[in-house]
Amino acid sequence: MAESLYQRDVYGQTLIELGKKRSDIIVMDADLSCSTRTGVFAKEFPERFFNFGVAEQNMMATAAGMASCGKTVFVSTFAIFASGRAWDQVRNSIAYSNFSVKIVATHAGITVGPDGASHQALEDIALMRVLPNMKIIVPCDAPQTRDAIMTAAETPGSFYIRLGRPKVETLANKGDFKLGKAQVLIEGNDVAIIACGIMVAESIVAAKSLAAKGIKARVINMHTIRPLDEEVVLDAARSCRGIVVCEEHTVVGGLASAIDEIVAEKYPVKVRRIAVKNRFGQSGEPAELLKEYKLTAQDIENAALVLAA
Repeated sequence: MAESLYQRDVYGQTLIELGKKRSDIIVMDADLSCSTRTGVFAKEFPERFFNFGVAEQNMMATAAGMASCGKTVFVSTFAIFASGRAWDQVRNSIAYSNFSVKIVATHAGITVGPDGASHQALEDIALMRVLPNMKIIVPCDAPQTRDAIMTAAETPGSFYIRLGRPKVETLANKGDFKLGKAQVLIEGNDVAIIACGIMVAESIVAAKSLAAKGIKARVINMHTIRPLDEEVVLDAARSCRGIVVCEEHTVVGGLASAIDEIVAEKYPVKVRRIAVKNRFGQSGEPAELLKEYKLTAQDIENAALVLAA
């Protein structure tokens, strides 16, 4: 059985790795360093760590100021606060000038679980995707989280990296990580399944079940929401009978919307969307919530069967 790891654990360790190599790395948090795992960086490099308390807007504005002076700044809090509460500062102070501020938001999506709707960010990708200059990565597992953090550190400009709360299964045979280049994990020409984050693992389970029914599903890990790999989307549209898009996010404004925009304009094809549809979250265990919001492998399989018929 594949190993399951917390993405945020790997995030913290990657920050330490970067801190040892580069003196320009600064890390900030908003009173959640134990949960986001930036606390491990604070212990190693206390002079380069700043805890702003429950003041996310202040943190984002200060991060922009430090970035304007040549620092590479990683800022972390829960996704609901990074994308919602501090959106004005992210827009006007960070993205507008394309400063090298890397927003690494944890506890995203419905799988935050018992914390409930007030802490379940289902709109964060949409809020970040409307901002010019903002690059967006949603890693599928812990090793890919390291790839995302290292890539953000090495690439000038603003980033939003979305991490979850629970442990996630480590996926095999992903290949090299490249910003803006999707990974085809399973080949197939009957139907394409394009997913990000934890939904990639669910998509693989669905594809294996479909294969047992004689349907060859192509599974694509769209880890970068912006810049999006348009060519892999168009190739899927040309080669398959339809596309299933899967994300642990609202159906509006995220990956599903990005795929819809491409195929509507360049190669119309049937699309089915596995995402949260016009609902807020609620308290519950992650597995229960994935089932309640129809974000399971079975839901993906059902959508693919309709397209492949």
